[in-house]
Amino acid sequence: MKILVVNPGSTSTKMAVYDDEKPLLLRNISHTAEQLAPFGNIIEQQDFRRQLILDELKQAGIALQFDAVIGRGGLVKPIAGGVYEINSQMLNDTLHGCVMHSHACNLGCLIAHEIASSIPGCRSFIADPGVVDELSPLARISGSPLMPRIAIWHALNQRAIARRYARGIGKEYEDLNLIICHLGGGISVAAHEHGRAIDANNALDGEGPFSPERAGSLPAVDLIRLCFSGKYNEQQLLKRIAGKAGLNAHLGTNDMREILERIKNGDSHAKLIVEAMLYHIAKNIAAESAVLCGNIDAILLTGGLAHSEYVVNELRRRVGFLAPVYCFPGEDEMEALALNALAVLQGRREAKVYE
Repeated sequence: MKILVVNPGSTSTKMAVYDDEKPLLLRNISHTAEQLAPFGNIIEQQDFRRQLILDELKQAGIALQFDAVIGRGGLVKPIAGGVYEINSQMLNDTLHGCVMHSHACNLGCLIAHEIASSIPGCRSFIADPGVVDELSPLARISGSPLMPRIAIWHALNQRAIARRYARGIGKEYEDLNLIICHLGGGISVAAHEHGRAIDANNALDGEGPFSPERAGSLPAVDLIRLCFSGKYNEQQLLKRIAGKAGLNAHLGTNDMREILERIKNGDSHAKLIVEAMLYHIAKNIAAESAVLCGNIDAILLTGGLAHSEYVVNELRRRVGFLAPVYCFPGEDEMEALALNALAVLQGRREAKVYE
């Protein structure tokens, strides 16, 4: 089975071609600010990014003949986890305002469907988008009826890591209780109970622990007072939640390698801030143990920060008493998307219907 994978990000478009499980082509097409400047919004970038993908295929000598094209899922309305065949309802929701946030991932289904539609017999999919919502009824309730909890998290990578771990021990993901923590620019922590993420934080908007780029959960009254202080406008405050927040706000950079080098060279303030971040991550992991009533098969750490022994060792020290801790550094969303599409094409998994 020949599969094309499309993964749009804010400043790049990743693409890959797979022959069953074998990668034939992997590309990360970077976009400069100047290239994206002419577009009024993200959706307007669709034709530009699609053509770049087609140009890469042509340059690599790969014919436009695929059994499936799978795109990174967008931030549409909350859905259960799984693989979804792209349909008119999903396209309409993406194009006409039913998306929860403006983000480049919303282009995934649009580009995948457009390319697939030009190929006879080719199907188009998304899989495990960030809005996968399988929260338990208790997890949805916050202290204000005006603001129910929602989950926007690293669903694709967390599920891929869960399945990889399960295969490694000869079990199925659906047989296990796991706490998984994705450590990236944003940090998501989720409790997975027998194949469903019954509790997860809204990592995109900064809920949970603070991270290299996000503020995490904040004192509500102080935040409200800041909103009415007149010092910041709405966009500036949103940046203080996600972007110019977390390590970036405290230390002037979101580059963990640079920060760890500063700590190595004796920067005590950087050490304090990083240790505080890891403290809050560990606290959130421990909180998910209560969701699973202490019945935890393993704690899995993934994402870019999991490459750091410093980070992993400190988290293992703090939460290792709960369950064995295993590390899967980085992420491979391209392979995860390809394998999801392949599972449907081979009849091992059924594509769900977006409604």
